[in-house]
Amino acid sequence: MIREVFMPALSSTMTEGKIVSWVKTPGDRVEKGETVVIVESDKADMDVESFHEGILAAIVVEAGGTAPVGEAIALLAETEAEIETAKQQATAKAGALGGNAAPIPVAAAVAVAEAPAAVAQNGATSVGSGRVVISPRARKLAKELKVDLATLQGSGPHGRIVAQDVELAAGRTPAPVAAPIAAVAAPVMAVIPTAPTAPAAPAPSTAPLGQVVPFNTLQQAVVRNMAASLGVPTFHVGYTITTDNLDALYKQIKSKGVTMTGLLAKAVAVTLQKHPLVNAGYTDQGIQYRAGINIAVAVAMEGGGLITPVLKNADQSDIYSLSRTWRDLVERSRSKQLQPDEYNSGTFTLSNLGMFGVDRFDAILPPGQGSILAIGASRPTVVATADGLMGVKRQMQVNITCDHRIIYGADAAAFLKDLADVIENNPQSLTL
Repeated sequence: MIREVFMPALSSTMTEGKIVSWVKTPGDRVEKGETVVIVESDKADMDVESFHEGILAAIVVEAGGTAPVGEAIALLAETEAEIETAKQQATAKAGALGGNAAPIPVAAAVAVAEAPAAVAQNGATSVGSGRVVISPRARKLAKELKVDLATLQGSGPHGRIVAQDVELAAGRTPAPVAAPIAAVAAPVMAVIPTAPTAPAAPAPSTAPLGQVVPFNTLQQAVVRNMAASLGVPTFHVGYTITTDNLDALYKQIKSKGVTMTGLLAKAVAVTLQKHPLVNAGYTDQGIQYRAGINIAVAVAMEGGGLITPVLKNADQSDIYSLSRTWRDLVERSRSKQLQPDEYNSGTFTLSNLGMFGVDRFDAILPPGQGSILAIGASRPTVVATADGLMGVKRQMQVNITCDHRIIYGADAAAFLKDLADVIENNPQSLTL
């Protein structure tokens, strides 16, 4: 029996996926639950495991190619006798998808044969994160063979440590399924990544002037989300918050690993306990009140686009754990290692452009959420004191964007007033 390997839906918003690399090559035996391919979804690279065992007879979509969710990307044969039939079927399917499975010229194969060495030079760390990226199979194998992963350099995509690296370190002869062979079967652009994202639009300073650069998958996801947001009636409310006491607290506990993002997320989460409506979402049936307070925080990605790692149940976590979790989320988001639930489960979003010196701005409401808070920079400001004199205090502007179908102006104003009260008068409560 010939079975199809389908492009999986790795998130609720995913409509198509891109093949980062094939872990298996045609002719390899595949066990049930074994990683076969690495797929780039909207915002993450994820290992895709096989639901069946068999022989990988043919690849329909090569590395670097894309396919809609639910489309066949490879064929598994139950016996060797079925391989030739599977290859013929794959050729037909590849033609329907635009020829992604067509064999690459010999010259191109020679050119990419040296690509694994270039990838290995990046080591096992992702650009900008310092985090070691390891495939599940390699991690399991390293434990069995007692190999120290910290000593290895990854030869997989984006510097990922794969099973072959572990086997070589243990003195074994690896099976011929590693990155070098996969690279020969892949287009050049798919095997020489220089950043943890898909081929992306260059930074403005290096953009090819006069040319059109296609969106990467992350940017495409942002486009879809922003287009969906246009159908939601929103309004904006601004508030000025004095941050002197919060800044003083931050200086006291910064050395313990606390981040300002953690403090702001905690302050918002604690305030949302009193305002569950601001943490709610709209549905056709009515208001969806959330079971937990999950604070998503917007993070700009290298190469374009943004992602919103989520601090789950932020109101229940202490500030030290919250800050550690935030660092881990940011590192893994930049190496595209977040699981979908770690970036699409937010119930309320923070967008902090204050770190770039922005005074104030309005944020666009993410799909499915009722509110997003835009945070500006904290600046010294001349203000009138309670005794009628002039003084200097640090203040920041925050603007909340709300879904007016479920949240009204008074609801937003009451939330901002209570948030200001926590930050201005009782920031020490954030450490409890």
